[in-house]
Amino acid sequence: MMYNIRGENIEVTPAIREYVEKKLGKLERYFDETPTADVNVNLKVYNNDQKIEVTIPMNDLVLRAEETHSDLYAAVDLVLDKLERQIRKHKTKVNRKMREKGAEKYLFAALESEANVAVATEEDELELVRTKRFNLKPMDSEEAILQMNMLGHSFFVFTNAETNITNVVYRRKDGRYGLIEPN
Repeated sequence: MMYNIRGENIEVTPAIREYVEKKLGKLERYFDETPTADVNVNLKVYNNDQKIEVTIPMNDLVLRAEETHSDLYAAVDLVLDKLERQIRKHKTKVNRKMREKGAEKYLFAALESEANVAVATEEDELELVRTKRFNLKPMDSEEAILQMNMLGHSFFVFTNAETNITNVVYRRKDGRYGLIEPN
């Protein structure tokens, strides 16, 4: 894995770079082969908070996590935990599907520890409890944001009136809005 570590309002010292690479390098144990992925790490400092954002784009999966903490090294540890949970969750799904198809080769390495078995057991119990169906009204993104806020939701699915394609608007953690458009 190639590491791209950037800092905003912070200088990325060799000690910080080494710590981040060492910690995120532990993710390689979850794969049969070391993934050829670029690991994008963004370190930010706001007032007394340290924020780390990690994005690892791969062929069939994008791992992304962010964490804020008063200590940068603690934030790195916490973001590593989040990424490991994402990998274990995805690993369980992928390997189960591969076994059902009768494939011998799994995308992820077979790690058998009590912690992994416990996580797999919890995730096997994921349950869809509600399905909603509704007509998508053509509208622009501003109207979709107003509808989302009126309903008190954090996202809203709509048909873009200009492109006639299904889009999603969502409320970001910073209070602003985002738009998701398919390619």
